[in-house]
Amino acid sequence: MPISPTEFLKKYGFEEEDEERDHSLRHNAMEHAKHLKRPHAGTPHDWEEWERYKKEHPDEVEDDGKSDNN
Repeated sequence: MPISPTEFLKKYGFEEEDEERDHSLRHNAMEHAKHLKRPHAGTPHDWEEWERYKKEHPDEVEDDGKSDNN
């Protein structure tokens, strides 16, 4: 029965100590969702939604150091 490359590397002592960072779209989307910041672009509807969310959940939004009066 064939073994996977990962199992082969573990069997013969080539196990990686440091895992590489996940660069998948899913991972990036999850990181973005966990760390809510002011959007850089978007439609007027996106900005209205952002302002509404920021007022309703001020403790969940990370401050980016910029004022909203740009």
